[in-house]
Amino acid sequence: MYARIWRGWTQAAQADRYEELLRSEVFPGIRARCRQGLERIDLLRREEGEEVGFVTVMWFSDRAALAAFAGPDGEAAYVPAAARQILTRFEERAGHYLVRHQDG
Repeated sequence: MYARIWRGWTQAAQADRYEELLRSEVFPGIRARCRQGLERIDLLRREEGEEVGFVTVMWFSDRAALAAFAGPDGEAAYVPAAARQILTRFEERAGHYLVRHQDG
């Protein structure tokens, strides 16, 4: 299993709007693009003063499934235009990790 981890930030006033965009458009779009091998997407959220930080963790069954999603520039961030309009900043690169242990 592989995890793809990415972070982005919004102004606090835009956090609910961004989360709704992720749930209603971005995540379904990713699911449509990844017909096989995407196990789940986790969304983490944290208040950070005047900003709200978001972390997405996408879990892929194997390296081939991750590569099929990530494309030729494997670690480039996937940030649709609608999300870019809401985010104040985001990581340009996602991190890919081989999962060595899961408990539960």
